Amino acid sequence: MNVKSFPYRLYLVISEEACPHYDFIKVAEEAIKGGVDIIQLREKKDASSQFLKKAVELKKVLDRYQIPLIINDNLEVAIKSGAAGIHVGNTDLTPTEIRKQWPQCEILGYSIEYLEQLYNEQTYSSDYLGISPVYNTDTKTNTVTTWGIDGVQSICSKTEKPLVAIGNMKASNAKKVVEAGADCIAVVSAICSDSNPLKAAQLLKQEIDQGINNRAATHKI
Repeated sequence: MNVKSFPYRLYLVISEEACPHYDFIKVAEEAIKGGVDIIQLREKKDASSQFLKKAVELKKVLDRYQIPLIINDNLEVAIKSGAAGIHVGNTDLTPTEIRKQWPQCEILGYSIEYLEQLYNEQTYSSDYLGISPVYNTDTKTNTVTTWGIDGVQSICSKTEKPLVAIGNMKASNAKKVVEAGADCIAVVSAICSDSNPLKAAQLLKQEIDQGINNRAATHKI
């Protein structure tokens, strides 16, 4: 994927466990109607067979809306489900190895937890970088760096790769994180835990779009 061809702005990371109000498939579809552009299925506790079953079910819905499916960590599930891509972290199969085993991968994401990673071959092999986490979150506790706004700005100044910010992201902070340089905002509970996923997605998308507009206006000055 070309650096400039990452058109996604609102990225939903979903799991069955993260959705207390509705079935995760319903949450995904409502979120898409509200403005989600890309969805990652993250099922850390499932066996591959169960993970695959969910991925196939989710992809049927996503295909109707032409929304890409990303699989968290599991290359077997990503390939067998026909997903568009995969997202990995520092303790998972490396992006370079994924490229060898799955040359058809369209979207390969890689989480950045310290600045030195910006200069390794795993980053060069990736299509986008996950800034993980921007803020502390209960969803992911085994993290190295909490980036904050300064961290987002620092990464943005050092790479041309599209940047996806995740970690306690919500409507109240999405705009300033985009203004700091993130290209896309990834959320879990801000949509999955909301009793109205469609409206939650709409509000997030509005804040992201405003942040993008503000950043563009600033760069023109």
